[in-house]
Amino acid sequence: MKFKKFILLLIPSMFFFSCNTNNVNYMQDIDQKATEIALVKQKNTLQPGDQLVITVMAKDIDIVKPFNQNYSSGQMLQGQISGNIPPTATTLPTTSGPTYIIDQQGDVDFPVLGKIGSKHLTLEEFKVKLLQRLTQYIKEPSVNIRLNNFKVSVMGEVVRPGEYVMADGKATFMSALGMAGDLTIYGNRNDILVVRTVDGKMEKARIDLTRSDFIESPYYNLMQGDVIYVSANKTRQIASKFGPQTAIYISVASVIVTILALVIKK
Repeated sequence: MKFKKFILLLIPSMFFFSCNTNNVNYMQDIDQKATEIALVKQKNTLQPGDQLVITVMAKDIDIVKPFNQNYSSGQMLQGQISGNIPPTATTLPTTSGPTYIIDQQGDVDFPVLGKIGSKHLTLEEFKVKLLQRLTQYIKEPSVNIRLNNFKVSVMGEVVRPGEYVMADGKATFMSALGMAGDLTIYGNRNDILVVRTVDGKMEKARIDLTRSDFIESPYYNLMQGDVIYVSANKTRQIASKFGPQTAIYISVASVIVTILALVIKK
């Protein structure tokens, strides 16, 4: 009988020691962690290989033409006739324009102005620097700059978590998940966190992939520095509570129980 009691106590003990307190989610601080990463991303400086779409704007078409390579005055005049551009200010469409690639030295080779350094500068700081140079040639110039290959981060329960560069300057929530290899089988599809910085302020939103209306969300089209975090579902959380040797312990326990049953019968 003592042997029987020993075995009965041994089995639950094996389960107890095989369990651990691992937790696959950030859980309580998930918002904080994603926010910290988003704060870092919003301060990102320009890097070699970044593609900048830059358009110079002014009242005089002839003056801005040399600063907008591959753009003709006909395109600008067409914009004025169609009403897209006010007649008092000659501009270029903000959705397209000349593209400049930052070289390995961190410089942008700009028409007329020559090399303009971008090392350790944010996009906004580079814009200010460019405007200062342009004022030597243009009265009251204005500039529109956007990254044509901005970056977003995808974290958590995806196949390939990491930071991704969107080469075409456009990215949707689904395309970002696609680049990360989609959610794993353990990803929580009902509650995906998106953290965004707008005018220096943090915004957070939750996306439910099981509902089609998420396409209408303002977070469906991503912005520079967006952070997507996919938390683990309950299946993953439960599985994480057991150690890797749990299956072996269960098998051993099954054998012991079988032997014990045979001994007791005798």
